[in-house]
Amino acid sequence: MATAIAPSLLDHATHAARWIAEYRARTARGDVLSDDPAWSIMFEELAAVAGDDLGLARDRVQRHAEDIGTGFRIIGESEERPWPLSPIPLMIPAEEWRTIAAGIVQRADLLESIIADLYGDATLVARGLIPAALVGGSPFFLRPMAGLVPPGGHHLQFIAVDLGRGPDGEWRVLADHLRSPAGAGYALENRLAIARTLGGLQARLNVQRHAAFFAAFRDGLAAACRRVEPRIGLLTPGRYSASYAEQAHLARYLGFLLVEGADLAALEDKLYVRTIGGLKRIDALWHRVDPRLLDPLAFDSHSQIGVAGLIDAAAAGNVVIANVPGAGVLESAAFGAFLPRICVRETGEDLILPNIATWWCGQDQACASVIADFDHLLIGPAFGVAPLGLPDGIALPGVDITGPARAALLDDMTRRPQDYVGQEIVRLSTMPVVTDTGLAARPFTLRVFAARGSDGAWTVLPGGFARIAEHPDPRASVMGEGCWSADVVVHGGEHVAPMSLLPPADTVHVRRNPGTLPSRVADNFFWLGRYLERGEALLGVIRVMLGNSIDADAGAALASETVGGLVGLVVNAGGAPHPPSLRRADLSAFARTAMEDGERHSVRAINRLARGIGQGSRDRLAADFVRLLDAPYPVKGVMLERAGSLQRRYAALSGLSAEHMGRTAAWRFHDLGRRLERAQTVTRAVRAFGMAQASLDDLSTLLDLADSQISYRQRYLTGIARVPVVDLVALDPGNPRSLAFQICRICEHLAALPVLEDDGMEEPQQAQGSVLTAIVSTATAATLDADVLGDVERRLFQLSEAVARRYFLQGAEPLRAGGMVLA
Repeated sequence: MATAIAPSLLDHATHAARWIAEYRARTARGDVLSDDPAWSIMFEELAAVAGDDLGLARDRVQRHAEDIGTGFRIIGESEERPWPLSPIPLMIPAEEWRTIAAGIVQRADLLESIIADLYGDATLVARGLIPAALVGGSPFFLRPMAGLVPPGGHHLQFIAVDLGRGPDGEWRVLADHLRSPAGAGYALENRLAIARTLGGLQARLNVQRHAAFFAAFRDGLAAACRRVEPRIGLLTPGRYSASYAEQAHLARYLGFLLVEGADLAALEDKLYVRTIGGLKRIDALWHRVDPRLLDPLAFDSHSQIGVAGLIDAAAAGNVVIANVPGAGVLESAAFGAFLPRICVRETGEDLILPNIATWWCGQDQACASVIADFDHLLIGPAFGVAPLGLPDGIALPGVDITGPARAALLDDMTRRPQDYVGQEIVRLSTMPVVTDTGLAARPFTLRVFAARGSDGAWTVLPGGFARIAEHPDPRASVMGEGCWSADVVVHGGEHVAPMSLLPPADTVHVRRNPGTLPSRVADNFFWLGRYLERGEALLGVIRVMLGNSIDADAGAALASETVGGLVGLVVNAGGAPHPPSLRRADLSAFARTAMEDGERHSVRAINRLARGIGQGSRDRLAADFVRLLDAPYPVKGVMLERAGSLQRRYAALSGLSAEHMGRTAAWRFHDLGRRLERAQTVTRAVRAFGMAQASLDDLSTLLDLADSQISYRQRYLTGIARVPVVDLVALDPGNPRSLAFQICRICEHLAALPVLEDDGMEEPQQAQGSVLTAIVSTATAATLDADVLGDVERRLFQLSEAVARRYFLQGAEPLRAGGMVLA
């Protein structure tokens, strides 16, 4: 008789079947997990990654998300948070997705026709299909846009729609996002992280890919432009935007230029980006800025992040804005009360994806119905702004509004009913997520994206991303922003061909020009180099002080005069106030202040400045570089250990910039900043420790500060002497830490950067470099004195100022500067 063999605990299918069975046993009806074999395959892939521990899968996918650089910021917080990604994607069959996609396309066409009418002939208002007060009373209706025909003829290029799935499986629209739709980058990043975690899912389930959607969107924007090879920018509010990490990722993926309002200028009804090579034409702008802030001349005159004259350039047909300002008027919840009727009247069809039932209280009968059914409805603001009765601006179930808050709301609804809507309370379907106790059912919503292709037709991103609630309450109204996100996998029986956003290799025109460098970015890279070098130099002084003066185990202490010189370097750099004495306890406190005091120009403060620049340059810095900048400040161990940890971090950043950054203009500005800062540091060190009266301790300290001890001892076997030390540290062009070497590199960078004239004459910054070269190349170590070094330091400062005037943003000055290139 054959012996039955128990399924192995290591069998992936066994784990998957057990997880599914246990989950279904405790999940209410209406969960999205079904008998579709795709769910079993997905859980088998999870078991292949995590064995019997789903927590391992959760940790792994989170690590992948962090490696990609996915993050977000809560408004009011300065630090980014990691993007919370569930290892379990939402699985949707291709047949079901086709209905969703058709509904999104139908809705996008309907919204486009309504916007065009509202800013055109306004026939929908004249015919009574839309109340005039609903349009004129919306803060998102922008009157300056009336009558403007956008380039390409379309107001909408990219939209997002939030969907909810009911327990019966029906999908319904919860909200439209038309002003500056966010989230497509997160959908892309979610897919990248899940693909790295569940590598076999694509082949086993024929998962539909994202690249075709983004390619169509990019081609659609380009097709609406007048020039054959347009330059497209992604306008961001800046690194403190809640979704800046997503915006940077999208710009890099799509090949768009990530710009801020200060980078742009409108001139003669055309839009330009201010670059190190002059003004360069921008043909299309995909913005993530509140449209009311886009142009202070057309809308909000107090805007500091917009571009004066942008709307004039759009009206002249010279720049495509996606989406056209004013589209947000249809985001108002109140429009949900009228869209179904408009759809039937204008197209003869019902909405494929129905709205949640909505009543606008600006109509007497609808308002009476809302008040009569108050406890069974969701009460919310009509226009997205907080009315008096809902001071937080958040829609709430009527039954949860009690006491004085209820009385105040009903009173305000009587006085200003047009500010409110009533909506049905939607119950959401649930999906599985991994919690600390295993699989749990949580309600979710789905954000779907649509974009115009080159032919003007809509294409829908196959999947989008899901937001999952933290709690099991299935009411959409109490879900909030969600606690997790999830990839959305559209799968089917048809093979999905691999596709990349990159065009075929044989169709790409080879070029070695890395592209446009905005002046702001050049400024950032320049100061990133300076801050890193400045932090390393200050840390070097502190380490010499700690290792030779304070640490009793390190050998004989330095002479007090030499210690005083080190203290002077720190004080002059703003790292710490002068200590009361040079005793060990006072020096220890002094060094701790110079390393960690957040109120001074300490190592920690300099690191924070460099980190801020890194966070604002995600689209141009490698992930490893950003990760090192974001690494927490070391707090364990004694000061010397923490200093050593920081020194290794600085060395790693220096190595990455030297060996992994392409020799582009951005790298040149980064290295130029490093060289200028190091030249100033060396100049000050030589003045402090290399003059005629220098002691052996002074000279040894100078070699330490210049990282030249080994080089000196290999070259000179007779001991330390002032003239050869000064020559090695200040004048030897072969020593990568010397003053001469820095000035040589500075002049090389200045010669390679663009100039405004072709007359062969030096620009001011180049002339300053030539003077410095002459001073250092003709100097001798024996005669180099404090006056010459002081002159070199002043000229280095003047050179820095000349670089800033020539290449960085200086208000509106670059618009009128002679010789600025327009291209």
